[in-house]
Amino acid sequence: MLSVLILTYNEECNVSDCIKSVPWRTDVHVLDSMSTDATTDLALALGAKIYRKDFVGHASQRNLGLSLPFENEWIVMLDSDERMTDELASEIEKRIAAAGPQDVMFRVRRKDMFMGRWLRRASGYPTWFPRVFRRGRVRVEREINEIYVADGQTIELREHLNHYPFNKGIEWWFERHNAYSTKEAALIASGQNWIPRLSLDSITDSGRRRATLKAILYRLPFGPFWAFLYLLIVRRGFVDGYPGFVYACMRLSYEIMISAKVAYARASRS
Repeated sequence: MLSVLILTYNEECNVSDCIKSVPWRTDVHVLDSMSTDATTDLALALGAKIYRKDFVGHASQRNLGLSLPFENEWIVMLDSDERMTDELASEIEKRIAAAGPQDVMFRVRRKDMFMGRWLRRASGYPTWFPRVFRRGRVRVEREINEIYVADGQTIELREHLNHYPFNKGIEWWFERHNAYSTKEAALIASGQNWIPRLSLDSITDSGRRRATLKAILYRLPFGPFWAFLYLLIVRRGFVDGYPGFVYACMRLSYEIMISAKVAYARASRS
């Protein structure tokens, strides 16, 4: 009934637990971005099919993954640091069994785990992530903070994925977001990141909404600090205790990196 796609790069600390969390293991495909650790060996040991391709961009890699030769009509896509729950797996099976021809994509929420707890507020929850697709009916756009374009109906599920973004260490988080901030800043400085006006799509679609909010944020004076206050005060991140405060500060550092790189790029051209 279901095939599984997992995207990896140096995920030896994650890939086994990710594969073991899914109940549909007869058709698991791992698209690996040329890992240099034991990621592919561990996935092979659990019966996964391995494909290796140099990473070009997030949308490009996901589109390539969704075009692999799956055995089934429906594909569940996971990042290596995500874990399927029994409750979500059961809901997915029920919703697919009842799906009409117009239903092509399911979105789920994630529980982001940090310092041993779920960051229910400081993480910006709820954010919806497309993770279940009818084969050939969805494409991905925008290489940073991807946008999913579905040729049909999108459905939001009730249950959650568990997300462990710090399994590779907090240093890795900063390294990754330093790279993200460079790409995000390049889009903003080039004008490609701006959405000129609000539309129904920009409000109802989580990816477009996030891009729209970022566009507004970077037009505001001291935008990163407004983002920090939004997570900590408006979204009540302080209720998550010290982990919530630390995470909000980390997000502040990320937004500052983007703003600094945008300012530097614009000054260098003047």
